[in-house]
Amino acid sequence: MSFSGPWIIYSLSRTNNCAMRHILAGLVLSSTLVACAWAGQPTQIYGVNLGSWLVLEPWMLPQEWLNMGGQSCADSCWTCISTESSFAKAYPDTVDAKFAQHWDTWFTQDDVNTLKAAGINTVRVPLGYWIVETLVDRSHESYPRGGLHYLRRGLGWLKDAGIQAILDHHALPGVQTPGQMFTGNCTTDVQFYTPYNYHRALVWTAVMTALSHLDPNFGSVFAIEAVNEPMMNATFTPNYGTFQKNFVQVIRAVELTLGISVPSSSLSVLVSASVSNNFTAALSETSSATIFSAEVQAALLEAVPILLEIGAECGLQTIFEASPFKWSRDSLVANFMDVNWQYDNPPNPADVAMGPQAYDNHLYYSFGGVAAADPKSYMISICNLSRIQADEAVGDSPLWFGEWGLSTQFNATDEFLYKWADAQKLAYNKGAGWIFWNFKTEISSLTNGSALARQWSYLEGLKLGFLTQDPAAFHDPNVCVPYMNSTTNSTSS
Repeated sequence: MSFSGPWIIYSLSRTNNCAMRHILAGLVLSSTLVACAWAGQPTQIYGVNLGSWLVLEPWMLPQEWLNMGGQSCADSCWTCISTESSFAKAYPDTVDAKFAQHWDTWFTQDDVNTLKAAGINTVRVPLGYWIVETLVDRSHESYPRGGLHYLRRGLGWLKDAGIQAILDHHALPGVQTPGQMFTGNCTTDVQFYTPYNYHRALVWTAVMTALSHLDPNFGSVFAIEAVNEPMMNATFTPNYGTFQKNFVQVIRAVELTLGISVPSSSLSVLVSASVSNNFTAALSETSSATIFSAEVQAALLEAVPILLEIGAECGLQTIFEASPFKWSRDSLVANFMDVNWQYDNPPNPADVAMGPQAYDNHLYYSFGGVAAADPKSYMISICNLSRIQADEAVGDSPLWFGEWGLSTQFNATDEFLYKWADAQKLAYNKGAGWIFWNFKTEISSLTNGSALARQWSYLEGLKLGFLTQDPAAFHDPNVCVPYMNSTTNSTSS
């Protein structure tokens, strides 16, 4: 297409369908997504979650939580100070300082060095919507402030180490799942699936997309995950499919503004030459592009003053407002929990794909509902896992397992945990790879020494030998052979 006049046209049309972040390069993908080889880049995800860093979950560090001033609930987590929200409401004058100390010490440069030495090539970074502080309605919402500084610092460390990052929207505005610490506000009043909170999540997405492409500290980011663990019953998530579509459009709209060609689409936006050195002004122009839904337009427009505020606070004004912003970049991967995470006619995120997209599944046997609670049943189940094939059949490929661990419903012996680690890695490597929950947990008297870390901490698993020093290696690559094509009392595969 040619265009005359004082405009620069950025188009999604592109013949190279391999413009995706390097972490997905070389994967054997479904026929709907083309794999490409990038020299020197990972071909499989070997990762850990940075859980309890910027979204704190007290069960993972119970002594530190009590030392901060939190509480351990005798009953449900909404009955005491057990989340960031309840803590902020209880200690409005000291919450920011308390959390700054936690953010500064829970994830450090030493941790990055250890993860790099262990062969980890990917981290998933759980984030709350409140990392973008303007999105918090302080009339009734309370969260600690200042986390963005530590996120930028941590991502910078990861970039320097060559470890790529997924920004995981772990705790959504309005809360996406009831009764969970990981939402930042343990409550039964789930309000995420409403127009107001869908909108706030889209603004968050626009801000994070812009930062991922423009802030040098975000250079490690290759994917943004829309929603961590939405409610499984799709009848309770109205209009979630529309949100998925808008989420993708927000990412691509920001990228089009930046001149990034996104594969598999013919959409384009026009950016006037007069704002070619002012990204925020250009994004404001894009917000009026009628090729996007009204909700996407509104989210883009609302992101502009937030970016200007972040630019002033973080020294990014020149990048955002007075620099050429069109140069060669790869499209971000739009990441969703897979369609099979939900039931009762859920929307399929594959239906809204525009550009590179990947899918996430979480598998914890310790919570029940997967296999009978004995070692043999666990091994038969994991060695015959069909989730990757089931997702691929409906277009949800590539799939990685973004949360898993060594926890069990029974007292696992060391001998079993060697096998359990190998078997899970073998199963998940049939897809795009795996991301262990968590990189570490507290070791204290409240966790019975290393009892918690033994099955929930990657670094402790390495120390104990259950997990191999080379994440691509196995103690026994034939560990599943005796269990293949066997049957047992299994609830779900």
